Amino acid sequence: MAMISSQTMASRLKRLPFRVACGATIWLAAACLSPLAAQQALPAQGGQPGSASGQLPAGHPVVSPSRMGQNPVTMPPAAAPGPVQPSSPQPSFVPNDQGGIEARPPVSQTATGVVTPAAGPATAPTAETALPELPSLQGPSAGGLPHDLSPWGMFMQADLVVKAVMVGLAFASLITWTVWLAKSIELAAAKRRARRSLTGLVEARSLEDAESNLMQGRLDKGVVAALVRAAKQEEDVSADLPADGIKERASAALSRIEARAGRLMTRGTGLLATIGATAPFVGLFGTVWGIMNSFIGIAKSNTTNLAVVAPGIAEALLATAIGLVAAIPAVIIYNVFARGITGYRAMLADAGTEVLRHLSRDLDRRAAANGRRKPSLFAAAE
Repeated sequence: MAMISSQTMASRLKRLPFRVACGATIWLAAACLSPLAAQQALPAQGGQPGSASGQLPAGHPVVSPSRMGQNPVTMPPAAAPGPVQPSSPQPSFVPNDQGGIEARPPVSQTATGVVTPAAGPATAPTAETALPELPSLQGPSAGGLPHDLSPWGMFMQADLVVKAVMVGLAFASLITWTVWLAKSIELAAAKRRARRSLTGLVEARSLEDAESNLMQGRLDKGVVAALVRAAKQEEDVSADLPADGIKERASAALSRIEARAGRLMTRGTGLLATIGATAPFVGLFGTVWGIMNSFIGIAKSNTTNLAVVAPGIAEALLATAIGLVAAIPAVIIYNVFARGITGYRAMLADAGTEVLRHLSRDLDRRAAANGRRKPSLFAAAE
């Protein structure tokens, strides 16, 4: 550019006056020599900034030869380049999920290369930048479902129908254990008396010996004693009648006594059978009702959160659990009593058979005695 400007100016000097041509020549020489002088002076200054790129030193005027014949235009001296200062970070603006614009703090880079967020003024969240409110997790309290998940807490928070079912099943369980206690004592005592009486019957040689043992208190005053009295009474009443009829009538009386004793011993076992058969279904009814209420609570709360669903289902299943607690022991106790009563009836049957054996022996002895007496009477008549 300097060479082109010099040729252009030389062609124009030929058309100018002498004085003007001299001044322009001096000015052109100064403009051409000033950059060379500056480049020679920069290495002597110790390599100041701007020497590598050919920039002028600070404070040196820059002359622009734009037009000849006009006053030269002098550019203001450029400021000396100094150390590069990092520009202050500016905040960035990004769109958020609600369609608005969210301001984020700027990020600055330290000398170690770690990018850290620049400290900026704390701004309060606006309506556009605020996060959406999370749903509350207190669903059970809002829906009126129980907080206490213990059996008593679920019972207190249960529906009236479910409470009635639970109370009924608890009462049935109480009846089951009451029958078990009373019937166990009664059956054990009856078996003990029957065993002792059967031993006394086996040791006796006749109904008279058995009756004497009964009067002396060696035989318990129970079913076996009633069998002995019934057989002795039939023998005394039918003394002048054939022996076969006496045995038949005595057997019928003894069978009725045994049946009555067995029927009395089975009292309460029918209740156990009823509880064992119906308690699970009653508990299932409470479960169905509780699940219905749980679904109604879910519909009212407009949520399917497990914290809302679980208490109602647990409350419903509690009714089934109580039903099983009432039914399972009732069935087991009923089977135990059935076996025990069957054994007791077998002992009564053995005692009745022993009584009939003594009765048959007594009748045969009396018939033998009458047979020996009749030939002697005929001999005396002759």
